Amino acid sequence: MNTAAVSYLSEISLRRGLVLLLIVLVVLVGGTEATINLAAERMLRRDAEETASTWANFLAANVGDLEQIAAGEQPSQQSLAFLQAARKAGYVFRYVIYNREGYSQLVSDASGISFVDISSLSHQAEEAIRMGVPLADVKQATSSEMPRYFSEAFVPVSVNGRPVAIVAAYVDETLRRENFYEGILLASVVLGGVIAVSFGAPAVAWYRRTKEKQGADRRIQFLAHHDALTGLANRERLKERLQAALAMLPFTASSLALHYVDIDYFKQVNDTLGHDGGDFLLSTIAERLRAITRIEDLVARLGGDEFVVVQTAVAGKQQALDFAKRVVATLAEPMSYHEQGIRVGCTIGIALAPADGSTPERLIKSADLALYDGKTSGRNCIRFFAPEMDEAMQKRIRLERIIRDAVERQSFQVHYQPVFEIKNNQLVGFEALARLPAPDGSLIPPAVFIPLAEELRLIDQIGEWVLREACSTAQSWPEPLSVAVNLSPAQFETGSIEKVVSAALEESGLQPHRLELEITETLLLLDNHKTLNKLGNLKRLGVSIVMDDFGTGYSSLSYLWKFPFDKIKIDRSFMESFEKSEHHVETVVKTIIALGREMNMRVTVEGVETPAQADFVYGAEADQVQGFYFGRPVPAAEIGGEALSEAHGSIAVTDAVPDRPRPVVASA
Repeated sequence: MNTAAVSYLSEISLRRGLVLLLIVLVVLVGGTEATINLAAERMLRRDAEETASTWANFLAANVGDLEQIAAGEQPSQQSLAFLQAARKAGYVFRYVIYNREGYSQLVSDASGISFVDISSLSHQAEEAIRMGVPLADVKQATSSEMPRYFSEAFVPVSVNGRPVAIVAAYVDETLRRENFYEGILLASVVLGGVIAVSFGAPAVAWYRRTKEKQGADRRIQFLAHHDALTGLANRERLKERLQAALAMLPFTASSLALHYVDIDYFKQVNDTLGHDGGDFLLSTIAERLRAITRIEDLVARLGGDEFVVVQTAVAGKQQALDFAKRVVATLAEPMSYHEQGIRVGCTIGIALAPADGSTPERLIKSADLALYDGKTSGRNCIRFFAPEMDEAMQKRIRLERIIRDAVERQSFQVHYQPVFEIKNNQLVGFEALARLPAPDGSLIPPAVFIPLAEELRLIDQIGEWVLREACSTAQSWPEPLSVAVNLSPAQFETGSIEKVVSAALEESGLQPHRLELEITETLLLLDNHKTLNKLGNLKRLGVSIVMDDFGTGYSSLSYLWKFPFDKIKIDRSFMESFEKSEHHVETVVKTIIALGREMNMRVTVEGVETPAQADFVYGAEADQVQGFYFGRPVPAAEIGGEALSEAHGSIAVTDAVPDRPRPVVASA
């Protein structure tokens, strides 16, 4: 066979092969498309039937006088209002209520709500009432007045086992069908991409980029409404869901509860286990909250350790409280992270809608105010919102503004309360006490502004200013008068307390032995070893270290042998209970004085305000005494000149106890 013939046959074979390949490809593509179309139609039918049945059941459950409407009576105002609202919800374009024989009685569609003048028999409604089960189907419209694709469901309604009506719902499925076919188109593109692999890498690369972009878009869309760590709804999603739930409250007889959950002392978990441990804790809490909520409820994370649970269909306050208790108990169950146990508590603030707020913003704020009230009351508790919490928050905001302004302008004041030596009735020094002026000229009590200043993390700045001011003032007093200054735990946390004290002494020129630094047991509880080292460094500067409020903590005694304090001050609460303790206070105070003497520590009794208390302190042989009976805290300018020049108080002797004089600082 010549070359031309071979070439011709090869060409014929190639053409036949190409034709065969083309036929195979057409069959493959056509068969795949037909299979996908069949699957999509089945998915559409299943989804459409379920959607229509759901809407029909929804109307049947919320129209209370359905039996009367089916009997030809006018619907109630509440039912009319619900039908009006239902017409605007979702994709339902028509509701029909049939009597139990299958004849139409009422139609609700885009044109309005109306009774049927001439009833028509629906075989589907008749079949549904006969069988006693819902019937649903998906159809393609035959007229331009109907959606192109729609589903219909006929749901029989029974009362006490007796059929009374049939509710039919018609749902527009056109958009849903388009979505399914978009999925089919995407599948076809994918199939085409697989087939086109043999024709070059560009098609594959394009397909990959498309998929990556779609994945990124889905991720961006998800993150726009969800928390990245826990997958819970975020603040924006919470507001959207709340808005929808609040809009439906007028048509229901129930309420809605918003639980604002804050994890107690979450920072300690982060500090102990690191951020990975903190993330594990937050994720575990999210899983537990999901597990105890219903599908119609919502769990959200607002950031940090703050979570929100929206509890729907709440019958009353007790039901909300019961759920909150369940949240507390669930979160309190131990967790294990890298073989290390974790136990946490939580504080919950609850707001009920519509009583505590009819908008998402107001409801969240009300729950937040209740949460704040619980946290300021000691944490690990549940609080319901009360109107007076708003005023309390406004008061706090005003106080915050006053404190911040005082820190910025250094407008705090320092008042000085005298301290007397009991043995010779001599003035030995003063305690410096911070005071905050209010806008009206009055003084805000320290018990009010100090805790808030600590919460705002401003107490270290306030303490440093008071220390410098006290040292400067004491430098002008004659020796050996001393000044005592309280140090807060926050000043030790900054890590520079030694430098602060050293700088204050150097700037003022005050001799170190004339400065007393008072600390409380709270400081030692933070980091015992680290704190004791810093106290040792301070003592090496030459200042005196005093344990203040002795006797009020759990471990005060244990610290006396760990650090050589120069003085202990018995807390004022002992004197406050003096006259009603049946001598128990006297016994405890005398024991502390004896303990101090045995450990070579001087003892000061605080809070002495009455002659009887003064008599007792003198008899108990304490070293020093301080209290309103001997002198109230006053500005430096009001301290009597005679007291400073003689370095002791004037003496007033009473007839009752002539051998125990009571010194009083002379006023300027």
